[in-house]
Amino acid sequence: MAAKLSFWPGRRTLGPWLLNFRYLVVAGILSTVTILLLLRRSSLSFEPHRQTPLPPSAPNDVDRPQPDPHGLRHPIGQLILEAQERQTCLLTKQSNDLSTAAYQYRERRRRHPPPGFDAWVEYALEHNAVLIEDFFDRIYDDLNPYWAVEPPEIRRRSAPWNHDHVISIRDHNASFKTTEHDAMGRMPLWHALIQELEQHLPDVDLPMNIMDESRVLVRWEEVNDMVAAASKARHLPSPWEVQTSYSSLPPIDAPPIRDELLFDPQWITEDSNHYWDIFRLTCAPKSPARDVPAIDIYGDPPKMPSAHPRHSYHGYVNNWTLSRDPCEHPDLRSLHGTFIESISLKTTQHLLPIFGGSKLPTNNDILIPPAMYLATSPTGSVDYSGGGDVGPSWPDKKDGIIWRGVASGGRNKLETWPHFHRHRLLQMLNGSSVESASIAGPSAFGATAQSFTIPPSTLYPLESSKKPKGLAQWIEGLTDAAFTHLWCFPREQVDHLCSYADPFFEVRKGVPMPQQYGFKYLPDIDGNSFSGRFRAFLRSTSVPVKATIYSEWHDARLAPWVHFVPIDNSFVDMYAVLEFFMGYEGKGRHDELAAKIAEEGRLWADKVLRREDMALYFWRLVLEWARVSDDRRDVLGWADDLNEDM
Repeated sequence: MAAKLSFWPGRRTLGPWLLNFRYLVVAGILSTVTILLLLRRSSLSFEPHRQTPLPPSAPNDVDRPQPDPHGLRHPIGQLILEAQERQTCLLTKQSNDLSTAAYQYRERRRRHPPPGFDAWVEYALEHNAVLIEDFFDRIYDDLNPYWAVEPPEIRRRSAPWNHDHVISIRDHNASFKTTEHDAMGRMPLWHALIQELEQHLPDVDLPMNIMDESRVLVRWEEVNDMVAAASKARHLPSPWEVQTSYSSLPPIDAPPIRDELLFDPQWITEDSNHYWDIFRLTCAPKSPARDVPAIDIYGDPPKMPSAHPRHSYHGYVNNWTLSRDPCEHPDLRSLHGTFIESISLKTTQHLLPIFGGSKLPTNNDILIPPAMYLATSPTGSVDYSGGGDVGPSWPDKKDGIIWRGVASGGRNKLETWPHFHRHRLLQMLNGSSVESASIAGPSAFGATAQSFTIPPSTLYPLESSKKPKGLAQWIEGLTDAAFTHLWCFPREQVDHLCSYADPFFEVRKGVPMPQQYGFKYLPDIDGNSFSGRFRAFLRSTSVPVKATIYSEWHDARLAPWVHFVPIDNSFVDMYAVLEFFMGYEGKGRHDELAAKIAEEGRLWADKVLRREDMALYFWRLVLEWARVSDDRRDVLGWADDLNEDM
């Protein structure tokens, strides 16, 4: 056996002069690095640095404003710089050839890539995709529990006869069935994307979710046990053991040959106003929400945070993943329509394969690109894409905020609408509502309106709040926000009106998305589930201001504070965020940072959120789903690169 080469000789083989020389070299390198870092951090350019606490003021400077023209001392400025640093590090992971992509896959997944991986990489390279393995983490988070389920059972649960909406692939031919009304036309859009890829795809069944709401909520303990079992069983077979051919499946129209092949998910359909108590069982046992029961939706008032939200930095979103997880924020059970009373409910607590466009962070649905992003026309649907328009250049935009939409989010009623997130946003962006809340007088936590509380200055010191009616007048001057339909429940005779909401909300005509791009800031919040506008907003020349509790396929591709501005789901930080970027009476304005985020988001979306990128995600997911469903899954893979080295 050949001796191993050592590139660092033992200490005893070095003479004293060589030791001293080595130390001098190391010291010189460290000094150079230190100087470069100091020079970098002293720059006022848009370069990243580590997040640090705000420097304290000297005693005689307590009341003297500290100069900060670029916003770098403000928490938001620090969050922007740190986010850019993370994004720069992420880009160093990009693969530019097949062997590197395969290596990155094995390093991150501890398995061989699936059969067909070489064709997948070839497509990615031909279409100039940004190929970073981290972008596909969502697939493995979604599928990991299934590695603890036997393949025949997986195939039973995903079989066409157990579902109303299924896309099936047999012998490289994709088809779909829909036994119920598909109001949004989602199935044809998903099917069209699969058809573009079918020549590369194995036999597989994909049960689809055409509802807005996500469907699968398995208890945390059960999922945790499955993931642990799957992790222990994971291994990397020798290259010569690897099999590259997927198994075939029975014909699509084949009926179940015995009753045991039918699967009963035990659907929960009648507890839409108790959804929180079903959801919280998916949270970790020691999480803040696990043991917190649902509110009385007809009696308890909405409760906004009384302190800086968890996972924030000086009150501003820091950890985007945790900041939108309801398990970490039990207050959301009174502040989001999903947990008050959803429009429809059809949920199972069993691990049932269902593919859909969005889900709550702890749902066990399997994410795919949403159908509304897949319109087949060249420009897509104007409602969700802007019709190909991206808006005017930044200096030509109105320095303000626009929002239009329906009062969705669930069944809002006379007694419950103050709990709904869209109603809260509209009231917080309405000068009259803000003034009414201010006139109501201070309390232990600011002032109260029907659906929101003005945060006290101890949490978010605002320049606009230092003058009488200052915040209300400022908001009134910069916003154009309204419902296009009040969607009251039950419906009233005049369809677009709602007697209990009319005193608080004005119904206005919709504004086409290309016209909305004339404003600098575009709030994007949930509807019945995710909003469906985020991709279009990112591709525009405006800044998306994003709040959501829902996950999408592209989350790992997007960086908050680099590509969009995140806000807390309570909106408690919204005024302070807007004042940082827009300023008040000419003070504290950081318009150049907002312009940079708008531009970075637009350029990045055009690189990683294209139809080709959605196709790559779907394709990769199908390869992995076919493998985990196959009886020979432990030896299925692609290892041609390793065989070449043998």
